Amino acid sequence: MPYVVTRSCCADASCVLACPVNCIHPAPGEPGFGTAEMLYVDPRTCVDCGACTTACPVDALKPHTALAPAELPFLELNASYYRQNPHEDRAPMYVVPRQRALPAGELSVAVVGAGPAGLFAADELLRHPGVRVTVHDRLPTPYGLARAGVAPDHQDTKQVTELFGAIESQPGFGYRLGVEIGTDLSHADLLREHHAVIYAVGAATDRRLGIEGEDLPGSVSATDFVAWYNGHPDRAHDEHRLDTERAVVVGNGNVALDVARILTADPDDLARTDISDRALAALRTSRVREVVLLGRRGPAQAAFTVPELLALRALKNVDVTVDGWPEGLAADATEKTRLLAELAARTPVEGRRRIVLRFLTSPVRITGERAVQALEVTGTELHTDADGTVRARPSGGGTETLETGLVLRCVGYRARPVPGLPFDEDSGTVP
Repeated sequence: MPYVVTRSCCADASCVLACPVNCIHPAPGEPGFGTAEMLYVDPRTCVDCGACTTACPVDALKPHTALAPAELPFLELNASYYRQNPHEDRAPMYVVPRQRALPAGELSVAVVGAGPAGLFAADELLRHPGVRVTVHDRLPTPYGLARAGVAPDHQDTKQVTELFGAIESQPGFGYRLGVEIGTDLSHADLLREHHAVIYAVGAATDRRLGIEGEDLPGSVSATDFVAWYNGHPDRAHDEHRLDTERAVVVGNGNVALDVARILTADPDDLARTDISDRALAALRTSRVREVVLLGRRGPAQAAFTVPELLALRALKNVDVTVDGWPEGLAADATEKTRLLAELAARTPVEGRRRIVLRFLTSPVRITGERAVQALEVTGTELHTDADGTVRARPSGGGTETLETGLVLRCVGYRARPVPGLPFDEDSGTVP
C-alpha cells in the first residue's frame, strides 16, 4: 500500500483533486463524502506518485512504510473501507464546477465569520472576476475554530490555516476584524454596503443538560473549557477546578475525547504545543487522575470517530477502559466496536491516570452545597424506533453517585441569533 491517510485527515479533499488516477475515496460527488470520518487510498490503483502528499494541508498522508506504531491501525481501517466500498466500477472523475451567471459589473459580498467556512466561501467567490469579498469577525484575529477549537496536541490539524494565506492574498479580499454584527454594525448596514451577505458564524454556544445543579461552580461547558486551554480571548482568564481526582464529561463526541486527553496528558508534552500558558500552569498542578466520559447510548452509537479513538488509545501512561456493553452487541460489529472491545479487554496498570468510556449511562442531577461535589447518574437501555433510530431510555435501575468536583457538558452546540436575522429557536438555525 503506497500511501495511507492518518488521523490528522481534515477531509479537505485537496488530495482527491491532486490524484491523477482517482484512487482516494469517497471523493466529492460520491456517496458518503460529506459524512465520511476520513478519506482512504485505494492500494490497487495508487501509482505512488506522491501528488497527494504535496496537496494535503495537514500532512495526513504517509507512505505505509513510514507509519509510526500508533498509526499502523490505519492500514486495516483503509483496507476495511475498500472491502465494504469497492470502487472497481468508478471511472476516474473530474469535478466540473457548475457555471453560474453573475450580474454585470463589480459584485461586493460580506462574509460574517472568519473561520474555515467563511474563508472557503470567500475563496469560492473570488474565483469569479469582479467580485470583492470583505470578511467580518468580532475577534481581532481570524481562523475561528481552526485557531481556537482544535486541541493543542493536534498541531498537524492546525496546519490547515496555511491554506488561508493564499485566500487572503487574492485580489478583492479584505478583512474587517474586531467588528461584531448586531453591536458595531447591523445586518441592515451590511445590506446597504454590499450586494449580498453570507453568514458563517457556526454554532458558538453549547447545549445544556437541563438537570438540577447545572449552574453550580464546577459545572462548565466543554466549549468554554476548550476555549480556555486554547487561549481564546473570551475565556483565557477563566479558572477551572482541577483540585478533584475525578472529572466527568457528559457526552462522547470528538470534543469530549479532546478534553479527556488534555486533562490526562503529560504537561511536559503539552508544553511543546501552543496551549495557553495559563492553562498549562493549571494542568501542571492538576489533581485529576480519572476522567469518565458518559454516553447515554451504547458503543455502536458513540459519537466520536475512529481516528480520534485511535489517538486516545495511543496516549502514553494513560489507561483507557470501557464500561457498559449492551447484551448481544458483537465486538466485531464495526471497526469502532472492535477497537472498544480491545480496550475493554485491557488490564489497567496501577498508578496510571485513567480515561473511562462509560456507555448506557445518563446524568440525573449535579449535587453540592456551594460547588459541584457529585453527579448522580442512572442506567439506560436501548430501544429501536420503527425508522431504525436507536434511542436510550432509563432502565429503571435506580441511581449511582459519582464523586467529582468538575462536570463538563459536551452534548452538542447551538447557534446564537443574529439581530436582524430570522432565527428558529427550536433548531437553533436561520430558517
